[in-house]
Amino acid sequence: MRSGMLSLARLRELVAVGEIDTVLVAMTDMQGRLQGKRCAAQYFLDEVVQHATEACNYLLAVDVDMTTVDGYAMSSWDTGYGDFVLRPDLNTLRLVPWWPGTALVLCDVAKVEPVEEPVGVSPRQVLRAQLDRLAEHGLRAYVGTELEFLVFDDTYEAAWSAGYRDLRPANQYNVDYSLLGTARIEPLLRRIRTEMTGAGMYVESAKGECNPGQHEITFRFDEALATCDNHSIYKTGAKEIAAQEGRSLSFMAKYNEREGNSCHIHISLRGESGEAVLAGDEAHGFSALMRHFVAGQLDCLREFTYLLAPNINSYKRFVPGSFAPTAVAWGRDNRTCALRVVGHGPSLRVENRVPGGDVNPYLAVAAAIAAGLHGIEHRLPLEPEFTGNAYRSQRPRVPRTLREAAQLFGDSKVARAAFGDDVVEHYRNAAQVELDAFNAAVTDWERIRGFERL
Repeated sequence: MRSGMLSLARLRELVAVGEIDTVLVAMTDMQGRLQGKRCAAQYFLDEVVQHATEACNYLLAVDVDMTTVDGYAMSSWDTGYGDFVLRPDLNTLRLVPWWPGTALVLCDVAKVEPVEEPVGVSPRQVLRAQLDRLAEHGLRAYVGTELEFLVFDDTYEAAWSAGYRDLRPANQYNVDYSLLGTARIEPLLRRIRTEMTGAGMYVESAKGECNPGQHEITFRFDEALATCDNHSIYKTGAKEIAAQEGRSLSFMAKYNEREGNSCHIHISLRGESGEAVLAGDEAHGFSALMRHFVAGQLDCLREFTYLLAPNINSYKRFVPGSFAPTAVAWGRDNRTCALRVVGHGPSLRVENRVPGGDVNPYLAVAAAIAAGLHGIEHRLPLEPEFTGNAYRSQRPRVPRTLREAAQLFGDSKVARAAFGDDVVEHYRNAAQVELDAFNAAVTDWERIRGFERL
């Protein structure tokens, strides 16, 4: 067990001596955020461990503003907005070093009437379902996510009051790979690194990025579910640590007209005994399984883009020459392609460059696995590697708007076969909710163009 992770017995010991007094009981919502309760530690041990706890089922049927909206089968005014249960997954129990006396556990979401069963549209369950399908083939997925973020020398409260305009980036220029640039905010970066380590994560490194104030902290790959759990905890924790330091940071896909925040997702497969299965004796060092796996990713990428890019803002990253992809193509170590194949032998893997920092990791990884399984099960042939500048190619394009991506996802027979109609309809409705909210808003761009001159 990694340092920072807790067994139930160890938690009992820490509670008994007064070192832990609070347990965060959390689930991940459709937006990839942690939602839940701060439970008194003794109550958690006495009641929640055995009997779970409850939360309103609207947590999987609201928008980013927590607004109740129509169109969801599982939760509405017509059904009374009842409860579902949050059942702790004790494998995720850990310390939370950035809060005193605090532990955290992630939960699976279940409904209890007429009998208890998982809520299939919850992001963690969507991923679990695809991992179960993968296991039927004797395979396990290993994943790494690379989240970029922007750091500002403004508090979250000040940023809100300013309408998120004219904020002060923590760096004034491009600090990509610059040790001097990261040194400027090393106290914050170091806190995040060390305290994520104290929460049971394996930190690899921190580096500067291109947009002023942009940075990235990377973590070692792990089994898919553990990586997504850690991703969600890290994203929340990094914001909380920044707030404690009087700063703010943002993972939004495209904050301004410069480089957006990406979340490149690396995925590889292993057999039941842990052996790497993607490398082989075929071209590029691939196995037949690797060929089919990559072919499935390509074949499904447009139809599954919504699960990789879930917001209006997500699509503003996809600009030629921006290191965000526009072409549905694969290449060996080619950052202009949507799918970049990297590594050799046991490290051979696929990097999906479509997701931004706003992605829900459970849904994105579920999409990658479902797409790969589509290729494996249908033995899809792999097209030739793309070489050169894919931005200038005639390859099919990544969807340009949320509306296009949602339409492709909703109409996808592959998506419905892989995820089920209930999941597809639930998330298609989520996309429509986002579109309706955006279409009702009047933006600064419209006022500037139209107030006087139109």
